[in-house]
Amino acid sequence: MYRQGDVLIAPVAEEAVPSHIAGAPDEPRDGRGRLVLALGEVTGHAHAVTGPGRLVREPGPFGPMILHLPEGGRVVHEEHAPIALPKGWYRVVRQREYLPGAVRVVAD
Repeated sequence: MYRQGDVLIAPVAEEAVPSHIAGAPDEPRDGRGRLVLALGEVTGHAHAVTGPGRLVREPGPFGPMILHLPEGGRVVHEEHAPIALPKGWYRVVRQREYLPGAVRVVAD
């Protein structure tokens, strides 16, 4: 399991990847060719993955994302050390916080 700031990246066994992921549309890459896991609303910095792979968003307001890295990759961010990820499947979850009467994704 890996964590960078408000992003949790958990390995998923290939047989546990939801079947609908195969036909789901990929999240677009940013202008620098990265897969953006989370964009900082305050700083504009991004938790992003470099290298080949695909990122698919699960349905729902807080739906996690599924990341597939067929050759491995690196998670980069302007304010954190990079994290090397081995090849495989991952579930990407944004940290949430509770406010009286609401739950929201943490703003970075």
